[in-house]
Amino acid sequence: MGLFDRFKNQESKGQEFFCIVGLGNPGRQYEETKHNVGFHVIDKLAKKYDIEVNKFKNKAFVGDGTIKGKRVLLVKPQTYMNLSGESVREIVNFYKIPQERFVVIFDDTSLPCGSVRIREKGSHGGHNGIRNIIDQMGTDEFNRIKVGIGEKPSGWDLADYVLAKFNPDDLPMMEQGMDKAVQGVELMLSRGIKEAANRVNQKAKTAKKQKEKEEAAKAEAEKKENEENPNEVNAE
Repeated sequence: MGLFDRFKNQESKGQEFFCIVGLGNPGRQYEETKHNVGFHVIDKLAKKYDIEVNKFKNKAFVGDGTIKGKRVLLVKPQTYMNLSGESVREIVNFYKIPQERFVVIFDDTSLPCGSVRIREKGSHGGHNGIRNIIDQMGTDEFNRIKVGIGEKPSGWDLADYVLAKFNPDDLPMMEQGMDKAVQGVELMLSRGIKEAANRVNQKAKTAKKQKEKEEAAKAEAEKKENEENPNEVNAE
């Protein structure tokens, strides 16, 4: 039996919390790395809704406030990524958080930079933070917001890639992606997980199709230009 099962169908006692967890590594040397995207999304939520995430409890920095009329607990585990589940388990157990009010935000190498996906369950996909949460919670059925950081280049070690800083060219897309993750949290709180997933995931698919359409149009224009000017030499 997973930890969430202990809190199913229980009568609420006092204020109900939605627990929003962002994954990352503590320490200045990791602040700007790809693996800390989850921390950055929590920071954006904290700034937007004036929530101070500065109380140290259950091996994490936490802060409580209100987002879209719902009481939330923002969480940044300080155990280092591979042991994130230890902090998460303690927090879920302490606050008696049921599955439907629990969300994890993290980086994903299977998605393009800035792309966002919302899921209700799934495997760890090679992400050690999610792997540890699944192990500690005894289930892979929990809400998650995945923010794409781009696929690992050929020849790179995965750990080296996720602990590296972003290429400056990728930063605008990552800012957009993290802002979209914030919107995903807001939608989950105001509309529910299914509606949030439908809106955020559909937008991502539409954006991809639009990009493919723009690239095809650009290629066609270049082809037409070359046909009209066959003697011009491309010196780029």
